[in-house]
Amino acid sequence: MEPDDNNVNLGSAPARKAAYHHGDLRAAAIRTGLQLLEERGADEVSLREIARRAGVSATALYRHFPDKDALLAALADEGLALLGAEQRAAGDAAGGGIDGFNATGRAYVRFALAHPALFRLIFSKGTKPSAPEWSDKNDEAMRLLMKNASELAPPEAGEAAAKVFALRAWALVHGLSVLLLDGQISEDLEVIDAVIDAPEQAVRPCIDAGAGDSASAARDRSDRCRGSPTSC
Repeated sequence: MEPDDNNVNLGSAPARKAAYHHGDLRAAAIRTGLQLLEERGADEVSLREIARRAGVSATALYRHFPDKDALLAALADEGLALLGAEQRAAGDAAGGGIDGFNATGRAYVRFALAHPALFRLIFSKGTKPSAPEWSDKNDEAMRLLMKNASELAPPEAGEAAAKVFALRAWALVHGLSVLLLDGQISEDLEVIDAVIDAPEQAVRPCIDAGAGDSASAARDRSDRCRGSPTSC
């Protein structure tokens, strides 16, 4: 993927055919379903159409997906994996830390804008977490969110602070994504990025306030501010 390309590679017709001939019909069906989702939306995705494009019988697909809901759940789970991969790549490219954390947020919103039908499907048909805590969801996006939150929240505050930090960040980017997709706010990415990057702007006064401290005290103050400006 090129650095600024927001389009996830959802596969091509030759790849689908090759995958099927190697016996991986389920994976081929998911790739085809993702492409249909981009073209038509979830309501128009059907097992029959996927079977037609894959060159197999609908009966063959039923062995993998007993009904349309099972198919949509599989597409949603694949979409969530793609979202997590996009976020991780963005965070790594930004160099980690607070910059990387903000980059994962920007990637979240851009994924929603690039794949609106898939994004909505992820949170309507995806596999519901079996764990009682939302933060225990075992997917790449959530693991990345909790890892970053644990690293950026003040260590002395413990796990509870990391969860609050993570939930606030998730609510921010998810809320922005939904507002954009629903046409409630304009698609001004410069403004959107400024909203997502607000935590970094908020910690700057705290860092500046510690300029007169010793080097070690300033670093300690900066670390506290990264998680919560009110702790400065």
